[in-house]
Formats: sequence, C-alpha cells, structure tokens
Amino acid sequence: MLIGIPPLLGPEMLFTLRAMGHGDEIALVDGNYPAQAHAQRLIRADGHGVEAVLRAILAVMPLDSDVPAPILRASLNNDPAQRGPFHDRIDAIGVEAGVKVQPLAGAELYPRIRAAHTIIATTEGALFANVILRKGVVRPDTPH
Repeated sequence: MLIGIPPLLGPEMLFTLRAMGHGDEIALVDGNYPAQAHAQRLIRADGHGVEAVLRAILAVMPLDSDVPAPILRASLNNDPAQRGPFHDRIDAIGVEAGVKVQPLAGAELYPRIRAAHTIIATTEGALFANVILRKGVVRPDTPH
C-alpha cells in the first residue's frame, strides 16, 4: 500500500501509467470487449468497472490539455447521438475533471483502442462502455 495512491492501482498499472508518455492513450474496456486479442499490452482489472478504474487513474495521471477532448468514450449502439446511463456518468466524471468527453462512433473508437499504449480489461457489465484517456504532461509547477 502507498499513501495517496488509490489501492485499485496495482504495481502493473502504476508501472504502465508511469511508462506512458505525453499523447499516449490508454483504453479502459468493458467485460465484452475482446481485449486479449486486440491489446499491444494488456492489464486485467477483474472485479472492477470502468468508472472505478477511470477515477483511480485520474487521481494520478494528467490528461492532455493540448487536445479538445482528452477523454473519448463509446456511444450507445456505436452512434454518437445515442447515450445510456453509463455514458452520462462518464461525461459527469469529465466535468468533474474539467475536461471535455467526446463520444465516438465505433468505426473511430475501435481502431484507437487497438492502437492504444495499453488496454485495461475490466469486468464492466454495461454495453458500449469503453473509454480512452490521452495522457498529458506534468508541468514543472505541478506539485508532486
């Protein structure tokens, strides 16, 4: 255990977050996503949902302030005009973090998940419950 680090962030996840560079993306995928087949690097977060993993990561990782939306998410039925309760909760987390969340169509989202630095496979039960985070920089004036 570490002080100030969410316990959900185990050694493998912390290593990955630290190893990522500015602009690298990490995908948090639901329990139905074929993570093993698509991941360049795979971390399992069995027993956890996407929201819990997202909140834990946001506690330690800066988001990219050089892009309009550093959080990208799936859309209900792969249609950005559609949303469900899960999507509303992810959007609210974005508001809390002070960043924009962009819904993507499946044709845009799934290639980005495959190209992500790492995929974290959760056991999230909601459908179309995938999120991508784009890492930012830790500026010199940021308290550590």
